[in-house]
Amino acid sequence: METRITALLNIEYPIIQGGMAWVADYHLAAAVSAAGGLGLIGAASAPASWVREQIRRVKELTDKPFGVNIMLLSPYAEEVAAVVAEEGVSVVTTGAGNPEKYMEQWKAAGIRVIPVVASVALAKRMERSGADAVVAEGCESGGHIGETTTMSLVPQVVDAVNIPVIAAGGIGDGRGIAAALMLGAEAVQMGTRFIVAKESNVHENYKHRVLAAKDIDTQVTGRSVGHPIRSLRNQMTRKYLKLEAEGASFEELELMTLGGLRKAVVEGDVMGGSVMSGQIAGLVTREQTCAEMIREMMDQVNMLFAKAQERIK
Repeated sequence: METRITALLNIEYPIIQGGMAWVADYHLAAAVSAAGGLGLIGAASAPASWVREQIRRVKELTDKPFGVNIMLLSPYAEEVAAVVAEEGVSVVTTGAGNPEKYMEQWKAAGIRVIPVVASVALAKRMERSGADAVVAEGCESGGHIGETTTMSLVPQVVDAVNIPVIAAGGIGDGRGIAAALMLGAEAVQMGTRFIVAKESNVHENYKHRVLAAKDIDTQVTGRSVGHPIRSLRNQMTRKYLKLEAEGASFEELELMTLGGLRKAVVEGDVMGGSVMSGQIAGLVTREQTCAEMIREMMDQVNMLFAKAQERIK
């Protein structure tokens, strides 16, 4: 399937794996890229030396394009920004901040820059600053979220900018991809589905929790302090929401969740840790390889488009 995104990124399928902190390491990124999508290393708050090692490991496993997701609030953001340029990474996606100060450096290195946005205003600003595309991420996604749903956000961003738009949030199968394309997106970014990939090194407890999730199993914490995060409900979310309702300070709430994602992803503490997941988790029912996932989803997309005339009369 060819779109402006597949041509821009030199990938076979319009599927990008989310740069999830502690989840998106070189194993997963390489597997997604080798399968024809775009794999991403999640730099999160890791030091530049770790990111450099991850980049080199991906290159050992595949010669396909891949990228790095940089969280711009990371204390190491500036060093990581330099590393991706030095290492010749194909694509950078960004979140939690404004990447404008790094644009010139990345463009000089031939890097495609794709910020994640949650509003039309930010999408337009990113286009003006030189972004090659944007990821319009709806609030159905896991982790840090905005306020607008994917169904509402994507077409508004598509209408507002001339650069390609990638849809994210609540997309977990071929139906979601087809719907995103119909909204005007030219690719999708997916996170939750890839958590349970066979190449994903997350703790089995985390995988099993996602696989067992139902449609109503996610909760959003931190709205009252302007820091909304979507996770699967557990003891931590219940305690957090109780304290939040009682008016706990941002500092107290942050202290309670410090290191929570690592607890869940690495240590397997799915009761006291932060099990970040999108609302689409209820559709994720099988552990597959990245190649199997992508092939299955693209078969669904092609079937849906082929039968569209039959379905709508």
